[in-house]
Amino acid sequence: MVSEGEAAGLAHPLPGAIGLSHLSAYDWEAADGVCGGSPHLHLVCTEAYVVTGGRGAVQTLSPDGYRDIPLEAGSLVWFTPGTVHRMVQGGDLRITVLMQNSGLPEAGDAVFTFPPEVLADPERYAAAASLPPGTGSETAAAARRRRDLAVEGYLVLREALTAGDNGPYLRFQRAAARLVRDKVPTWRALWREGALAAARRTGAQLDALAAGEPAYLGEATAHEAAPTRLGGFGMCGRRDEYALPGTTPPYPGE
Repeated sequence: MVSEGEAAGLAHPLPGAIGLSHLSAYDWEAADGVCGGSPHLHLVCTEAYVVTGGRGAVQTLSPDGYRDIPLEAGSLVWFTPGTVHRMVQGGDLRITVLMQNSGLPEAGDAVFTFPPEVLADPERYAAAASLPPGTGSETAAAARRRRDLAVEGYLVLREALTAGDNGPYLRFQRAAARLVRDKVPTWRALWREGALAAARRTGAQLDALAAGEPAYLGEATAHEAAPTRLGGFGMCGRRDEYALPGTTPPYPGE
């Protein structure tokens, strides 16, 4: 039987201890003439897009090669760890993002496709990835510079992959893994408090049902929340966030 302490985890996590935010894709034009967000990957998190309005696409790089997946209202797409993804604006694209292992992306699980020389220097990477606080023009300019640098590296990866050379893509994955290695203990703690605790809580509930003692049902209740920051600068676009423990707090420096 899982103890109450082991199963408790975060006080009021969303189902499955997922992360949640809402995005409006950037409409800034990049060097290749495409409007959209900053290409990046996640190292241990699967991410899902639920399209709630507008149209656009998500471009992905993976062992499957390069894909350009159309998005429109009602579309659902998700990508597993290691998949480079770039949200593309096609016209008022709005998305609800569901993120596995909530809290890990904000703790550095997401790595931008910056050029190799930036990835090789942790201090230089951190400087390029961080943004001034707030949602004003200075932050917008920094977010656009960050996006442009990520697109610079991404276009090299995409060109090689479409030509049948996966070497640059694989080297980027390894560089991203090296960059975050020291963060793993923090991630492990977040995982234990979030996703793992949620799974253990279900196990404890199943044990209680099997024993005919569903006392935990006496704690049934409902929760509600509203976005606590509107228009933040995320990786892919302007982001509405919920300041719930373990949900989707602002990225550091944003």
